[in-house]
Amino acid sequence: MSKRALLLINRQARQGQKSLAIAVDVLNDLGFELMVLPVKNPEQLPMLVRQHGVQVDTVIVGGGDGTLNTIVDSLVEMNLPLGILPLGTANDLARTLNLPQTIPEACQVIASGYQKYIDLGWVNGKHFFNVASLGLSVAITKKLSRGMKRRWGILSYGITALQAIAQTRPFHAKILTNEQVISVKTIQIAIGNGRYYGGGMAIAADAAIDDQQLDLYSLELQHWWQTFPLVWHLPRGQQYRLPWVRVMRGESYEIQTNRPRSINTDGELTTATPAIFRVVPQALGVFVPPPPPPLTKA
Repeated sequence: MSKRALLLINRQARQGQKSLAIAVDVLNDLGFELMVLPVKNPEQLPMLVRQHGVQVDTVIVGGGDGTLNTIVDSLVEMNLPLGILPLGTANDLARTLNLPQTIPEACQVIASGYQKYIDLGWVNGKHFFNVASLGLSVAITKKLSRGMKRRWGILSYGITALQAIAQTRPFHAKILTNEQVISVKTIQIAIGNGRYYGGGMAIAADAAIDDQQLDLYSLELQHWWQTFPLVWHLPRGQQYRLPWVRVMRGESYEIQTNRPRSINTDGELTTATPAIFRVVPQALGVFVPPPPPPLTKA
């Protein structure tokens, strides 16, 4: 494995400011030839990858899921593998990939050179790792401030969700798939590519980031009390057990609404309905822990 790497750390991430020096020291000790560029605003990341990607063989990104969502399109375009330093609040992609949470251990994973080719979701021309959704999640994203995430960490998602649920009203939508048109009245439609999102909730109990499928659920609540069992089942990916939650699995979907509704991809508002979703199989190489050696018979 060549160790020419572009190191990009979002200093606005929860642990970004203090992590840059640590990452540089560890990666240098592991033999990487680093190109380190200052990142004052995450919106600069795609431009930096496109400008400097031809000079390196790997891009190492320090940040959370929003940072990774910002950079994913440029990685696909440049056909560069991704090393992840989980520095965000939720780190749902890192959780899906079983990555360690400390910088030295995450650097060791990258240095091992073992790549896994993962699927990506795609909506209206935008790639995403974890989940794309509309409705309740958009309200949460709009309410969830950087200051709250810094102060409360992972708890900020739950606090903000409770506030948003009280104010969210159902909306009408059409889900088109496999020549079916399904009309729903819902407070949220979520379409997941990976396993985890929203601070550790599972999109489905058996979801995987390399199964070449998208998992959809629609929260079709009719009474306020239905939020209580939802709070219990949703983090475990067991929402399919509730009769007012519609679940589907497939390779593509189209969502139509009466008026344009914002769509959240990996915690960032990036597009709107009407929207076409599809899975892109084995779209990106990511450094992950090597699998354990096979057991040998005595």
